[in-house]
Amino acid sequence: MTSQKTFSFAVELVSGPAGTGSVDEYEIFYARRALRRLKTLIGRQGLLDLLADDIEHGNAFMREHAVKSNGEFRSATTILGVKGLKASEFVGWMDEALTDEATMLAAQPEHFVASGHSDETAHIVENLGPHVCSFLLSFGRNIEWAARAPEMLPPSDYPFKKATNLALEDGTAFGRVLAQFGDTEEGFTANLTVYFPATCPEEIFEHHRRHFAVEFSNWIKAAAAAHP
Repeated sequence: MTSQKTFSFAVELVSGPAGTGSVDEYEIFYARRALRRLKTLIGRQGLLDLLADDIEHGNAFMREHAVKSNGEFRSATTILGVKGLKASEFVGWMDEALTDEATMLAAQPEHFVASGHSDETAHIVENLGPHVCSFLLSFGRNIEWAARAPEMLPPSDYPFKKATNLALEDGTAFGRVLAQFGDTEEGFTANLTVYFPATCPEEIFEHHRRHFAVEFSNWIKAAAAAHP
């Protein structure tokens, strides 16, 4: 019997760039720069116009599941461990950054609109799973549910908390967010929970676990850069 040799494929950067970094890191840098340029040139209204059909379908999807679920939600949680920055420093930075749309957009490639206001309300257009949705959030309003949530952590360990409801522009309530932050010896822990209608498919929850991981990691890095 003739044996067949198997080969694994790989590409290695041997030399060239003077700075440090991998090919993947270079690609991420250029992809972010290109995306930032395109979003800036198109502008908020241009993006809304381009995404109008996607938003209509995405909002219809969420509206359908909100009705089917009859007020019942499922949760999905992402936990980040941070070194070198304290929870109060991050939360303080985040409060200021909410009204900086460029910073909000840069945190996640699928952020298309992130128009925050000083009263802690915001208009968001982003992917929820594969669906582009346009919705409103308002921190600290009508959040009685948070105190009863199984995901609520002891204030002694997680004293910094942000809770909000997610609503489509027609007023349909379809989600919630409970973000909790507590210091550790080396930095802090971010416990990030999203709630969607219980009938939504698992991909909606899994993709938002990943979404949280990307956007909050980038926001935390930006906050750390502001607190050298």
